[in-house]
Amino acid sequence: MNWKVLIAGSVVTLPLVALLAAGFGRDPKLRSNALEGREAPTFALNTLDGQPFSLEASKGHPVVVNFWSTWCQPCKIEHPILMGAAENYGPLGVKFVAVLYQDEAAKARAFLNKAGSYWPTLEDPGGRTAISYGVAGVPETFFIDKNGVIVRKVAGPVSQEIMVSTLEQML
Repeated sequence: MNWKVLIAGSVVTLPLVALLAAGFGRDPKLRSNALEGREAPTFALNTLDGQPFSLEASKGHPVVVNFWSTWCQPCKIEHPILMGAAENYGPLGVKFVAVLYQDEAAKARAFLNKAGSYWPTLEDPGGRTAISYGVAGVPETFFIDKNGVIVRKVAGPVSQEIMVSTLEQML
């Protein structure tokens, strides 16, 4: 056995294994919230029905932007919370919008026809909007104040408590 090769391989392999192991046990919900306190990246996308939607046109209103997919079980769990919030806070001027993440429009239409929706759902060709928001997985929800500043990002399904407290703070 060639000891030089074994030692050289260990010098490369051991630090790599240590680096990977360091990520185990970390809560994925603790992903970066670096956009909080910054102006929300603007976007102009089309709804599932082909209508244009621009975040810029919503300025002056609080906005909830939710990235989701039909294949995402936590997205389905949080959907009733979003529905209730849109029903209660929509009349108070809060705008809700969903951005489809790595999914097919036909599947989203089928899901929304069954589950309902009080907001436009947007297609994000190439995932450019998701990238600009730093979305690493779904669901992710961004709360944007009436001045266009992100006040909160929630990675994972948003709870009723967080939804209400954040919306109350924004109003």
